[in-house]
Amino acid sequence: MSTANETKDGDAQAALAMSRRCLVRAAAAIELLLRSPRVHAGAWPFTAKQTAIAAGVIAGAFLVLLVLIDGPALRAAARLPRLVVWSFEQITEFGLSGWFLWPLGILFLTLAALPAERLTVMSQRVLAAVMVRVGFLFLAIGATGLVVSLIKRLIGRGRPTVEGALDPFLFHPFIWRADFASLPSGHATTVFSVLVAFGTLWPRARTALWIYALLIAASRIVVLAHFPSDIFAGAIAGTAGALLVRRWFALRRLGFSIGPDGVPHQYPGPSLKRIKTIARELLAL
Repeated sequence: MSTANETKDGDAQAALAMSRRCLVRAAAAIELLLRSPRVHAGAWPFTAKQTAIAAGVIAGAFLVLLVLIDGPALRAAARLPRLVVWSFEQITEFGLSGWFLWPLGILFLTLAALPAERLTVMSQRVLAAVMVRVGFLFLAIGATGLVVSLIKRLIGRGRPTVEGALDPFLFHPFIWRADFASLPSGHATTVFSVLVAFGTLWPRARTALWIYALLIAASRIVVLAHFPSDIFAGAIAGTAGALLVRRWFALRRLGFSIGPDGVPHQYPGPSLKRIKTIARELLAL
């Protein structure tokens, strides 16, 4: 009986120690993110003139989509064969942010709970580098999605299926209802932030990421969930959000740095060999 009790006490103490490590390292990660920039460069990488030109081009493209494309595109989508619509209904579910945020969040907390203090100094640095990259991916997708989720409910654009009208000019600002949260598209925001964030860390995956992003974006129109202008706005928001998160990390020299050209550059990532070394050290504990 005493042996069983000792085992339970040991398991409880181990779980408590893991929880403490997780909380301490999560707090340390937040502190690092909020520390002052280590690089003398602005948080916004463009001049006022460049920003104004880009904003004008984006606004012009959005208006063209709103006035000329949104209505005809949705009416055409409504006439697609049922089999095509069903296929895209299956595809569109893979544009939910939860497919990325849950695994990334769990992975980050798991890494934070590891007994890193018992590893070699080099392994501790490799583990920290991995955690920085996981944190970057999580925030690039999650923080961008959170901001867009708030904005779209303030804008209050009706989804194409509201009142069965397919009306691209149906707006009720500040109504805070899911059926009036069409602009920007949350799915498009997610997949384009995924495209930028994952594509930054793994450039060779960009072709597959582009295919994924465009398929999800198209699916939102086919299933009559969004207008093309919603998708465009979501793509811009997802891309810009992920780039700003990357710059935030680079200004604090977390996984990235600001080069002489003013552009963020990724530090070399941990090799698979070093990650395997960490795994072997942990298994030996």
